[in-house]
Amino acid sequence: MQKRWVENPVDQSEVLAQLQQALQIDEVLARLLISRGIHSFEEAREFFRPELAHLHDPFLMQDMEKAVLRIEQALANDEKILVFGDYDVDGTTAVSLVYSFLHKLHPKVDFYIPDRYHEGYGISFQGIDYAETHGFSLIIALDCGIKSIDKVDYAHEKGIDFIICDHHLPGKELPKAVAVLDPKRSDCSYPFKELAGCGIGFKLIQAFAEKNNIPFEELEFYLDLVAVSIAADIVPINGENRVLAWHGMKRLNEKPCPGLDALMEIAGRKSSYTLSDAVFQLGPRINAAGRMADAKHAVKLLISHSKEEALEKARLIDMQNEERRGYDTDITEQALAIIQGNPELVNRKTTVVFNESWHKGVIGIVASRLTEMYYRPTVVLTQSNGVVAGSARSVVGFDLYEALSACSDLLEQFGGHKYAAGLTMRSENIAAFQERFEEVVSASITEELLIQEIKIDATLHLDQIDGKFFRILHQFEPHGPQNMSPIFLSKNVYTYGTATVVGGKHLKFKIRQDDSGYFDCIGFGLGDFCNALNSGKAFDVCYSIEENVWKDRRTVQLRIRDIRSLA
Repeated sequence: MQKRWVENPVDQSEVLAQLQQALQIDEVLARLLISRGIHSFEEAREFFRPELAHLHDPFLMQDMEKAVLRIEQALANDEKILVFGDYDVDGTTAVSLVYSFLHKLHPKVDFYIPDRYHEGYGISFQGIDYAETHGFSLIIALDCGIKSIDKVDYAHEKGIDFIICDHHLPGKELPKAVAVLDPKRSDCSYPFKELAGCGIGFKLIQAFAEKNNIPFEELEFYLDLVAVSIAADIVPINGENRVLAWHGMKRLNEKPCPGLDALMEIAGRKSSYTLSDAVFQLGPRINAAGRMADAKHAVKLLISHSKEEALEKARLIDMQNEERRGYDTDITEQALAIIQGNPELVNRKTTVVFNESWHKGVIGIVASRLTEMYYRPTVVLTQSNGVVAGSARSVVGFDLYEALSACSDLLEQFGGHKYAAGLTMRSENIAAFQERFEEVVSASITEELLIQEIKIDATLHLDQIDGKFFRILHQFEPHGPQNMSPIFLSKNVYTYGTATVVGGKHLKFKIRQDDSGYFDCIGFGLGDFCNALNSGKAFDVCYSIEENVWKDRRTVQLRIRDIRSLA
C-alpha cells in the first residue's frame, strides 16, 4: 500500500539552540523534545525522570470529597459494596484495582462485570437487580456510567447509591449519583483531563488513602494495572499519564502482581516489557475473556494472590485468546473474499461488510484489520440478539462519528468517537446503510486522507545513531499518543549484504550510508521490497530505532516503516 511521507519542518529557533546547549544533546533530540512541548532544562528533567510526587492532588477532582465520604460511611456501617466495571482491559484492570484495595479494608466487597452479549456496554439493569438481590447498597462504577442517567435513577429507587468513575465525555445531564468523578465534566477543574478509567479508579483510592493515613507506598502495588490500562486504552502518554505509565511499567518489569506476572509468562517472557508489549501481548489476552466467554475471568486472574493460582487462570485466558485469534483470522479472510470478489466494493471509498454468522466479539478487530489493508472508513456487521450489530473504524483525519450521524435515520443506536464506533440497525436497512455511508464519506473525505500518512520527525545520517543518541532516545519511552516513537528518514542508503524474506512476508536486512557502520533492520510486511533492495541501488528509508534483545545480547535495530526505491 502506498504511504504518504510527511516531514516535520526544521525548527531553527533560539529556544532550540538554548535547549540543545542546556542539555548537551544532539540537535535532533532537542527538536524531538520541543515537539513534545518541552522548552527548558527543568521541563526536560521532569519528562525524563517522572516522579510520583508530580501526581496531582486527587481532591482537585470534582466530587472526590463526596466519593471518599460515601465509602467511609459504607465501611463504618458495614454495608456491602459492589465494584462494577466494563468488560474491556481498562474496565477489568480498574475493577481489579479498586476491588483489591477495598477488600483489604472491608470483607463485604464484591465485583460485577456485565455480559458483553446479554447486557452490553456499561451499567445494566441486570447488574442493579443483582446488587439489590444480594444486598449491596453502594455501587462503584468504573470506566462507565457517565451517561447512565436512567440506570442510576433505577438504582436510587431501590435504595442503592452510585459512585461513578468515568473518563468518557459527559452528556448535557449528569447521573444523580452520590459522586461523579470525571475530569471531562465541564465544572471539573482537575488539571489533567486524559486519565484512563483505571486512572480515575487510582485517583479514588489515592484520595481515600490520603484521607485515612494509608501510606502512598501501599498504592504502588497497583501501578502495573494502571500502566496496562493506559496502554490498552490508547490515552495520551503525557502529563499525569506519563508519570503513571513510567512507574507502572517499572513495576511491571520488576515486581508485577501475580496475575500479570503469570500472563507475561504465558505470553512468552521478555527481558523487558514496553508499553507496546502491554498493548499487543497482554491487552488482547485480557480482552479475550470478555470477547469469548466472561470478563470475570480476567478480573479473577488480576486479583489472584499467588503465582500458582494466577497461572491456572492465565492458561484459561490464553486458550480463550487462541480461540479469539481463530475467529479473527477466519472472519478477516471471509470479509476480504467478499470485497475482492466484487470490483465495485474494491473501488469504493468505504468498506461495509455483513455476515450473520460472524462472532460479535471479534468484529471490532476485523474492522481494524480491514482498515489497515484498504485504508478507508470501515464497518463490519453481524447478527446479534435479533438486530444487526456493527463495529466501525476510521482513518486518521476523518470523523467517523459525524459520518454515522448522517446515517442515523437508518440506525437503531450508535455511539463512539472520531475513529471508532459501535452501531445497531435492522437487517432490512443494511443495503441502504451501505449506500448512504458510501455517499456521505465520498462527499467529505479527501483523496489525501485515503493514503496512509507516515509522520517523519527528522532526517538522520546513520552516523548520528551512536551510543549516547540511543541512550537518550530510549529515555523518551514509554511511547503512545502525544509521545509516539520517533520516526526518522535516512536518504541514499544501501543494502549491506543480502536482504532476505522471513516469516513469509517480513524483510530482514542491513543498511549503511556512505562510510557509516551498518545497522540491522526489520520490516514487517515489507517482503515485496526484497528484490529492489538486492539490486545494489540506493534507496530511502523511514524507521524507528529500537533495542533488539536476543539471548541476552542487546543491539540497536531499525524498525523499517516504509521504503522508497530510487530510480
